[in-house]
Amino acid sequence: MNSTPKNRAMAVLRTLSRRTLLAAGVASVALVAAAGAPSYAQDVKTLAFVVNVPADFWKFARVGTEKADGELDNYQVEFYIPGEMSAAAQKKIMEDLLAKGVDGIAISPVNPDDSTDILNEVASKAVLFTHDADAPNSDRVMYIGTDNVAAGRQAGELMKKALPDGGTAMLFVGTMDAANARERSQGIKEAIEGTDIEIIDIRTDGGDQTKAKANAEDTLSKYPDIDLLVGLWAYNTPQIYNAVKAAGKAGQVKIVGFDEDQQTLKGIVAGDILGTVVQQPYEFGYQSIIKMAKYIDGDKSVVPADELDIVPTKIIDSSNVKEFIEQVRAILGN
Repeated sequence: MNSTPKNRAMAVLRTLSRRTLLAAGVASVALVAAAGAPSYAQDVKTLAFVVNVPADFWKFARVGTEKADGELDNYQVEFYIPGEMSAAAQKKIMEDLLAKGVDGIAISPVNPDDSTDILNEVASKAVLFTHDADAPNSDRVMYIGTDNVAAGRQAGELMKKALPDGGTAMLFVGTMDAANARERSQGIKEAIEGTDIEIIDIRTDGGDQTKAKANAEDTLSKYPDIDLLVGLWAYNTPQIYNAVKAAGKAGQVKIVGFDEDQQTLKGIVAGDILGTVVQQPYEFGYQSIIKMAKYIDGDKSVVPADELDIVPTKIIDSSNVKEFIEQVRAILGN
């Protein structure tokens, strides 16, 4: 292996614990940044992948960015997890990246409407992609991720399967400021229109998983006859499941979720969770990095005419959950 700046950096980075980084919400895994260098090495371009909240969901995207990093000789890739779910935390990360001369940023904006100025500043100095949640009013080059309205419709279909004769439901999510939260709830409402399913409310937790569980507990207490709880973000469904089990209502209160948290999948295997709508966060990571590099290198064909690169979603239920678990293990290497 040649002793390039990227190879020297990667040799050190591989000694770091992914689990420790995720739990602590460490902002960057970049050796150059850790060393406090004033700017990035000039012969290696830097691409940054910025997420919205510390969550196991992003482990898959990290693996995807690492795969892309291994395929790109002239680029180094950094993975950023804000310490809290806020537009302010993301803004600080982006400002630091611009100060260091980053070449491209792919971000899942927490609040795109309140982040337009900083997103446009990034777009004026580097290549800006969005992933997972879009910011269509910004100057981003393209969005890579889920059609969240369509994904919401899939969740709505699961809700109709859970409550064929109607009933009451509560939705749970981190924040309704995020485009994906609004779009998923929109898709759900479209899917259940004309049914006797009533959505009582949408509870938010600000990305705090302790509050996410408390929201579910409070719902079960306030609405003891509620029929269905629906988690819109990856960590919501496990916290709903924990609350339902603690209340002794597993199998009684129906649960529908998003994403492939291990507890969610175990709940489906046990028959306590009806199903979950899974995205492909691995592809968010891999495709964002690969296509940013191609775009920077002059290949503008990676950008679709509508600037939307949609990654399909899939419903996981009792019929396919065991096969899907094996696929997850293969991606994560465990």
